[in-house]
Amino acid sequence: MTSEPVTPAQPGAAPDLVELAKIVARQRAELDRLRDQAATSAVVERAKGAVMALSGCTADAAGERLVRQARAARRTLLEECWITLGGLAPTPPGPGGTSEAPGVDAPGAEAQTSEGSAAPDDVTAALARLGQALVRVMTPLDLARCLLEHLGPALSADAVLIYARRPDGGLELIGHAGVDDRLAAQWSQVPPLSGMAALDALRAGEPRWLEDFAADELRYLLIGDPPQRWLSRAWLPVLTAGSADICVGVLRGRAGAFTPRDRAHLRGAIGLCAGRLRSFDAPPPERDSDATTDAVQALFEALPIAAMLLTPLRAATGETEDFRVEAATAQVSDLLGRTGEEPAGRRLLELHPALALEPLWQGCLRVLATGKAYEGEPFAHEEVVAGVAELSLYTARVAPLGDALVVSWIRHGSSDRQEQRLADLQRLGSLGWANWNLATQEASWSTQVFSLLGRDPAHGPVRLPEVPELALPEDAPALTRAIGELVHDGRPFDMPFRIRTSAGTRHLRLVAEAVADRHGTPVEVHGFVQDMTARRRAELALVESERAILTQHDVLQAERTLASRLQHALLPLANRPVHLAGLRVEVAYLPAQSGVNVGGDWFSAIELPDGDALLVVGDVAGHGVDAVATMAQLRFTAKGMVITGSSLTGALARLNTLLLHSRDSHATATMVLARYDPRRRRLVWAQAGHPPPLLLRDGEVRYLPRPRGMLLGASGTPVYQEAECRLDPGDRLILYTDGLVEHPPDSIDRGLEQLGEAVTAPHGDGPGSLGPLLARMLPDVRRDDVCVVDVRVPGVQER
Repeated sequence: MTSEPVTPAQPGAAPDLVELAKIVARQRAELDRLRDQAATSAVVERAKGAVMALSGCTADAAGERLVRQARAARRTLLEECWITLGGLAPTPPGPGGTSEAPGVDAPGAEAQTSEGSAAPDDVTAALARLGQALVRVMTPLDLARCLLEHLGPALSADAVLIYARRPDGGLELIGHAGVDDRLAAQWSQVPPLSGMAALDALRAGEPRWLEDFAADELRYLLIGDPPQRWLSRAWLPVLTAGSADICVGVLRGRAGAFTPRDRAHLRGAIGLCAGRLRSFDAPPPERDSDATTDAVQALFEALPIAAMLLTPLRAATGETEDFRVEAATAQVSDLLGRTGEEPAGRRLLELHPALALEPLWQGCLRVLATGKAYEGEPFAHEEVVAGVAELSLYTARVAPLGDALVVSWIRHGSSDRQEQRLADLQRLGSLGWANWNLATQEASWSTQVFSLLGRDPAHGPVRLPEVPELALPEDAPALTRAIGELVHDGRPFDMPFRIRTSAGTRHLRLVAEAVADRHGTPVEVHGFVQDMTARRRAELALVESERAILTQHDVLQAERTLASRLQHALLPLANRPVHLAGLRVEVAYLPAQSGVNVGGDWFSAIELPDGDALLVVGDVAGHGVDAVATMAQLRFTAKGMVITGSSLTGALARLNTLLLHSRDSHATATMVLARYDPRRRRLVWAQAGHPPPLLLRDGEVRYLPRPRGMLLGASGTPVYQEAECRLDPGDRLILYTDGLVEHPPDSIDRGLEQLGEAVTAPHGDGPGSLGPLLARMLPDVRRDDVCVVDVRVPGVQER
């Protein structure tokens, strides 16, 4: 879905750019003349540097020599400079081992060392090669790289640093080679402190040779990370016009002193740099261009819009690497995020570095390459109006002007912003507006309505009576009726309908109302169409989910009812304690209070034919009908086996086999089987993965040591053992399922401790005495079934 385009500013909102082009063009000839003058000054300075490099003379002497040679040859100074620069190709060395350039007389003046002796021939030749290379150096950074390239092989130089003295006495790094950018940034500014070899050399006007690293480290603050990276260094001041404001450092990784030949080579190289540095700092030509520049700037300042004039700055490859702001209006600095700064005369990326990643930068390059104007997408910009910050909408435009570009920003008015907001509202709300004139039968739709209805805008909107034809046949009658009532009676409507598209059925909503004339007759209808497909799908999914939940609830309720009936039929609970083989037995069963609420816990307490008592407590994993069925199977089978003569361990082994081969082969259960012989007061018991019984005797509780026994249904070869203990009059034995002692997040060990504390707590000892015990042990909401068999051995007085 697309939003409507922002309406561009009306013609005449800004001065005609054609008139601006004429004014700027008249000034370009004057600018070209001034650029030629500046280029002439640069050529002269380069020629003087070449003469200094090849002859070793000073800058003033080089200038005088060029003038003298020009007069002698009856040439202009500019012609002489070009001839000198054109003859810099190296010639075979002469008798003195030096190379000379045509037009430059070098009367055997080799580079002199500070001691007054002549430099060796190879040093002189190296300096001549360096001088030729220096002519092509344009920046201090290029100079550092050039020095390192020529000094590295001969002097084992590994890095070159060039510092310039600041007005406050400190140093600023203006050129470097052989060091990484991180270290250069770390040492880019040096405060005027003592202990800096470069500052020491500038103050004394003499080189500083750092040849003993241990001693130098104590005397100076050494550059490097770590400083041991360069074990020897030389700092040489560059003398220009009798003073030294530039210092060049040559750093070597190897230790050792600089030989006399090395020192002569370095002094000569630094002497050559003086002329090159003068050309860097050569003052610009007389500012006759000020009038032209000021006129252009004044013209831009008179513009009521934000605009600027850009000229491209090209790299050596010819590609545009930046633009220079020749003139700009006051509003430009705010749009570029540099409020209060003057953009004219500065590089564009210096003003706004992030512009290189924005569409406007690519637009400028495209206009420069194709000559066709560019207009960007509207964007919001926060500005302060009458002291209040507000968002304004702008569109950037770029137009070619000869070799330059004119960039302007058009600020859209409040109506433009309202239209943009309306477009955003339609896009975000998946809706569009529509109007129908009932008198002329004309219709107008927003772009969004065409998209929602899947209609080609080239076919135009449909008349209001034809709208039902777009809907599915089953929805058309209701929509036709609603439109008829709106047109005749003015009754508004909010009507859902469906249409068929290539992507499937789409659910739409049409809301419309009528505008009546003074007689009350509807003459115009306006409304909106909204896409409700996503909402309708969510509603249908919700209805389907509710239906599934209700169905599942009914199934669970039926299962719970069935399981509850089975359980009550299988586990009849006595209203009072029962007496078996001289024991008083009380049982309790409490179902879980969550889920299906019917589990697989069970108990048995019966008297066997031989007069013994059989006590059983078990727990089938899971809940529901399946758990109840497994419980019934285990409960009756266990009783039958013991009644017919099986031992307790034999019964457990057969019950394990039964579970392994049952319909639900994954069913498991825990169980305690106990047999009490009243004649010998002996209790024999066995267990299958079940918590041990608790014995209360003379006010003290203990859990019976568990014999070996594995969970039923877990293994095909389990091992079960029996244990026995004697029950004395007054003893109390409690058999239980894990729901009594297992209450997450507490551990089961903590539950066993709480059961022992609850049993020893004072409470009634009559019928129903399990009530206080259960109330103390169980939480408000039970997550599992609880089954308890409370066995008491009557005392002497109770018999």
